Parts: sequence; C-alpha cells; structure tokens
Amino acid sequence: MISFYFIFLKKYWLAALALFIIAGAFYYQVADRFQRNVNIPFGSQSEFTGVVGELDQSVSAQKIVVGLQSPYSGKISINAKRYPDLSYGDLIKIKGVVNKPLATSENYYAKNNVFAVMSFPEINIISHGQGNFIKSKLLNFKNKLEENFKSVLPSEKAAFLSGLTLGEREDFSKEFKNKMSLSGTTHLVALSGYNISIIVVVIMAVLGGYLPAAISFYLTALVIVLFVLMTGAEASVVRAAVMGIIMLLGRHIGREYSLRNAIVVAAFLMILFNPKILVFDLGFQLSFAALLGIIYLSPVIKKIFKISQPGVLSWKENAATTLSAQFAVAPLLLINFGFFSLSSFFANILILPFVPLAMGLGFVMGGVGFVSYFLAKIIGLVLNIFLSYMLWIIDIFSKITVSVGLEKISPVAVVFYYFILIGAVLYANRKSEQL
Repeated sequence: MISFYFIFLKKYWLAALALFIIAGAFYYQVADRFQRNVNIPFGSQSEFTGVVGELDQSVSAQKIVVGLQSPYSGKISINAKRYPDLSYGDLIKIKGVVNKPLATSENYYAKNNVFAVMSFPEINIISHGQGNFIKSKLLNFKNKLEENFKSVLPSEKAAFLSGLTLGEREDFSKEFKNKMSLSGTTHLVALSGYNISIIVVVIMAVLGGYLPAAISFYLTALVIVLFVLMTGAEASVVRAAVMGIIMLLGRHIGREYSLRNAIVVAAFLMILFNPKILVFDLGFQLSFAALLGIIYLSPVIKKIFKISQPGVLSWKENAATTLSAQFAVAPLLLINFGFFSLSSFFANILILPFVPLAMGLGFVMGGVGFVSYFLAKIIGLVLNIFLSYMLWIIDIFSKITVSVGLEKISPVAVVFYYFILIGAVLYANRKSEQL
C-alpha cells in the first residue's frame, strides 16, 4: 500500500525503496525460520556427537562451535576446558546439559546461526579430520605461519603481528587486550582492506610481470578468497574482499571502478547470505560505517581544514581519515560499549602510517620463514623496530585515556545523529559545487 501511495504521488524512488524494505523484511523472516529449523536436546543431560567447526583457544580454556550429527542437527557454542586439545574437524562425543543462550547474548549467537550453549561438558575425541578438506589445509598453513612469527619475534610482538596480519588474538594477554581497548586501537587487529590490499600488491609484484593479465586476475581473486576462509570470514575482511575482487574485475574487463557501487554490492551480497548481520553483527556495522565515513566525510574535513598535501608520513591524510571514521562509528561504540575514546584519535595518527609496512613485512617474513630462517630473522630485525614503536604508542595512550561515556543512548538519538551527519556532508558538497 505504501509503495502504491508513492507511485500515485510519482515518487518512484520512494516506492522502490519501500518495496525493497518490505522484500528485505520478508526475506529476513523466511531465512530466520529456515535457520531455526534445528533439532537440539535442550534442558536435560544428553550425550551426542558433533564436529568442531570453529575454535578459539586460550591458556586456560577453549571455546568451540560444534555442528551436531544425526539424530540431532544445528550448532552449539561450548565453553570447554583447555584439554583435550581440540582442532578443527575433530569428531567429538559430548555429554552435558544444553541450554538456550541468555536473552542478552541471544542475538550475538543468532547472527552465526547458533541457538544453543553449553558450559564445560565432558568431551572425548572420537576421530580427526572430519571437517572441510580445504579449510583444514588453510588452517594448518595459518598455524605454521604463526609458528614462523613466534620463532623469529619475541612472544608479545609475534602475537601482535598475528593479530595485524591474520586477525588472531588467542595469544593476547588480558592486559594487552585492555591496553588496546583503552587506547582505541583494537580495530588494528580486525582484518580489513589493509590486509586485502597488501595481498594484491604482493601477488602483483611477484607475478604481475610474468603471467597474462587474465591468469593474474583469477589467481589474485582465488588467493583473496582463500585468505578470507583461512582467517574466519569476519565481516570487515569479507567486505574488503568483495570490494577488492570487484576492483580487480573492473581492471580486468576495462571498466571504471565505482566505490559507491562496490559498497552497495558488498553489503547486498553479505546481507543476502546472512540477513542477521545487518542488525546483530557489530563488526559489519562498524566496518561499513567507518568506510562510508572515510569516503564521504573525509573530503569534507580536508576542505574545512584546507588539507591539500598528505604531510610528513601522511599524518594529515591519516588525521582526516581517522577523524572521519571516528565521527561515523562514535554512536555505534557508545550504544554498544557505553564509552568512546577521544585519545584514540592521536594514537591512530601516530600508528597508522606504519601499519601497512608492518603487515607487508610480516607476510613476507612469514613466507620466507618456510624457506630460510636466516633470511626471516633479518626481515624480523627490521620489523621488530616498527612493532616495538606501535606497542609503545598503544602502551602510552592506554595510560592517558580521555573518553566520552554514556550509560544509555537512545536509538532515536543515533538515527538523529546520522541524519545530521549526512545532511552536513550533502550541504558541504552542494556548497562546494556552487563555488
């Protein structure tokens, strides 16, 4: 009815938008009902088997997601003891009580299609190697890459490098996690466009001059997909991967790359695959909000502060980028965490120029480590300097934090904030066109 009303008023774009929203809501309901069609033994002592699909280990415990086998179906998130030492693809027997997630965490699990939880059940390994063959090999490669990091660098720096390059945080101490949170630098270990860009640059540098353009395109796209699978397919890296492949495709077929179109396609494909991420996945929301801020708000900030040159080590460029991203994500951080770090602005300006270099050297060092420990050690000596500097900045700004805190923020206020932000960008662009 709403769509027909807009058509009657000849507001065709509003009619199309209304239809799109209605279709999206219908698709969400259908997908949710289909995904909840599981058979899980809730509420009583049960014994069943399943295959380990996801694994997050720490020194004292491990968190796993298990896909149940017949006669049951569905996925369960399990907080387990550190031993037995589990791996991806292990077929295990589980004995314990299955519960539904608490109301406060139900949405967090639902976005990954997990509808049940267990705490420290009895676990016995039946067999190994029951997971996807390709994913298993990719995870083995990732583990060996991390071992190369650890063999060359001190433990804290190796852990930080694993976070920068592979998004791995299992070796982070609680103290270091807290430092990153206080300094506003946790996003550094959330995989993003930096990682994808470095992969593209490295492959093109190594193979671009020796292979036909078509083969280079398909090979680079394949490596990007494998990297996403290897690192767990977080929202930020999936978004960057889709946009990266679209960019490569544009070059391959001779079409101009449109950032706006790439963002829309990436968001559409991700929501089509899992509509819950739009509402329940904070990583998805932060990734797209930050990117949109950088693309549309950063040029406005540069005009306001008359930034025409990037500055030494691109500090002016990084300042505009950081400020625009923080303006874009501030309400999301406040509504989810209750505080927003102001000092993170300065921490990021000082760190960001060295992130691509540290990532690039890290990937090269890890790869060379398979061939020559001596050469990897030489690269590690240089890399160690940059990692030491970055960790020093994180440590300093974790001690001099300045933050804005709100116990509760209304979703209406968030919507109002974004309306003002969008209006400011549109006004600035229109005024610029008139000059």
